[in-house]
This record gives sequence, structure tokens and C-alpha cells, in this order.
Amino acid sequence: MVTTRWFFEPGHTGAMFRARHMMVTHVCGTLKNIEGAVSFDPGAPERARVEATVDAGQVNTGQPQRDAHLRSADFFDVENHPTWTFTSTAIRQLSPTEFSLTGDLTIRGTTRPVTFDVTYLGQWDTPWWEDGRDLGPRRRAGFTARTRLNRHDFGVSWNDTMDRGGVVVGDMIDVTVDVEAVQEAGQETGQEAAA
Repeated sequence: MVTTRWFFEPGHTGAMFRARHMMVTHVCGTLKNIEGAVSFDPGAPERARVEATVDAGQVNTGQPQRDAHLRSADFFDVENHPTWTFTSTAIRQLSPTEFSLTGDLTIRGTTRPVTFDVTYLGQWDTPWWEDGRDLGPRRRAGFTARTRLNRHDFGVSWNDTMDRGGVVVGDMIDVTVDVEAVQEAGQETGQEAAA
């Protein structure tokens, strides 16, 4: 087996997050166009490497005033910390399609270890268009990764109080990342991915 490198297709790679709001419901948001890459050998998935970069300024909850507040120093402080990064440190295979991915996540200048539950969705040979020409086929692979973060671990700690001890924003944030990875040109295809 050989190690192959795959890059995240930004237009089809993004994250969704969900936070408790006003003690009664959830606010959901997205972060689009995540850039990154994964390198792995199907015969040794535990040696895979994953790197990703998120443009924090693209946060979108569908409400412009709230999005501006999230970009401010109260939350993400995008002016001083415009990007978030993730670099893997360990991968453990749990089943043919399930993995535990641990790495260093940096948000707002603070780095903490985070573990994602990853599901491998398979791969397919697809068309690949550049300058109006189909240069395919190119192999694509899909992954979904989920985790739960305590926002205070990253210094994202703004809040306001409500009656009876309630708060406006909950501490825990549920995150789901969908990745469409494209195998770099000139590398072997026809192999099943394992990570």
C-alpha cells in the first residue's frame, strides 16, 4: 500500500455548530469553505495525518446582527484571530468505517486537544472540470466528523444572565464537519480509503 494525499474540496466541505440559546432552544450556524488535507495509507490508517484551516469570519447563523457579534471580541475576535486550525495527533480505527480522530484545535489563539468521532462515507470516481474541460475522473472520498466542545476552553466566554439563574448562551457546542476530499492528481486510484 502507498500513502496518498487528498485535499478538501472547499465548496463541498464545511462545519455546522449548535449552541443552546435562552435556556429553551438552539441556535445553529455554519462555517463554509474549510481548507485542508488528509494523507493516509489504507493499510495503516493509524498513521494518517489530517490538517484543516477554518476562516472564522465566514460564520453564518442567518442573522446579521448575531453574526457580527460572533465575529467580535466577545466571541471569536476575528480581527485578531481570523483563522482556526486543526492538526491531528492520533487516529484509532474502531470499525471499517468508524474512527476516533484526536488533534490540536486552535480557536482564538488557544490550542486544546479535541477528539472527533469520524464516519467514512466511501469514495467514487467523478468528473473533474478545469477551464471548461473535464480532466477526470478524479476520486473523491467523504467523511463526517462530530465532537462536542466547551467554548470556555477556547476563551469564547461572553454571556448574559437571565431570571432564575438562566444564561443566554450554553457552554457546550455541538460540531459536525462534512468533508469531501479529492485525491491529488497523479496518484494511484482504485484503492479503498481506510481513514
